[in-house]
Amino acid sequence: MFELSFIWAGIIAFAVLTYVILDGFDLGVGILFPLADGEREKATMMNSIAPIWDGNETWLVLGGGGLFAVFPLAYAIIMPALYMPIILMLLALIFRGVAFEYRWRTEHGKYIWDAAFFGGSIVAAFMQGIALGALVQGIEVANRAYAGGWWDWLSVFSLLTGVAVVVGYALLGATWIILKTENALQRRMQSYAWYLGAGTLAFIGVVSILTPFQDPEYFQRWLNLPGSIFSVIMPGAVLAAAWALFTGLNASKDAQPFIAALSIFVLCFIGIGISFYPNIIPPSLTIAEAAAPDESLRFALIGTVILVPMILAYTAYAYWVFRGKIDPEEGYH
Repeated sequence: MFELSFIWAGIIAFAVLTYVILDGFDLGVGILFPLADGEREKATMMNSIAPIWDGNETWLVLGGGGLFAVFPLAYAIIMPALYMPIILMLLALIFRGVAFEYRWRTEHGKYIWDAAFFGGSIVAAFMQGIALGALVQGIEVANRAYAGGWWDWLSVFSLLTGVAVVVGYALLGATWIILKTENALQRRMQSYAWYLGAGTLAFIGVVSILTPFQDPEYFQRWLNLPGSIFSVIMPGAVLAAAWALFTGLNASKDAQPFIAALSIFVLCFIGIGISFYPNIIPPSLTIAEAAAPDESLRFALIGTVILVPMILAYTAYAYWVFRGKIDPEEGYH
């Protein structure tokens, strides 16, 4: 049970991280959508993610479905605690997905679907950040059930993490557009990425300082061995990624800023994992306690070992097929 539950925790964490870094940049493109200069740039921005955006969300389904299947107790606690942000996130993703199809089929109502694309992107990102903040600040559990109130997810800290995720996703979106476009749009996104990078790092700093105050256990994990080692390594690694981001922007590199921005997100995700471990729901529910029976974990693992490589393969193939710069003259169909 113990070993299988931690293997599954790693699989769920991998699915969530993959979703964040993949869907994060296409949500970021939607957040930046109103900054496009005219229909030509809007079409170029949307076309840059049109072939891949829905495949990116596969990982959200895998993470949520996997949580339900192998950590049913965690799922049963998280859902009542975060009903509102999760429902709003899903509705926003629906509106955003519909906008991909409808804005190309209308002329007079195009502004409606532009608003849906932007609004769906920013609301989804904001709700993901709020859900993250609510998890970090802890969920009240009693008798193996959620024992908190309807509005416990809403706090100054969760609102802060919500804004932080919006800014961070916008950075990913800007660096993705730098990678996929040329000329005026690319240069303008290079300028935006500077400010968004600085804002993202500022939010990382503030959230990192405030996180230990959400629960005394966080202090213990980061300030005592071996956690204190990570307290030195992680900030250094984030600074190295930030250096790569800004030097890449200064040198007008295409891929370096995007890879650096992704690296910042990966490092932040690792930091969250260090803060949570060995809990799956802070402050008290551990990975082993929340896991399904050993037989269920083993059965689900067999299918996952087959499924995950398949998803990785077709995702990589899609990115390979649609590699390179976007042609502004080509439309989305």
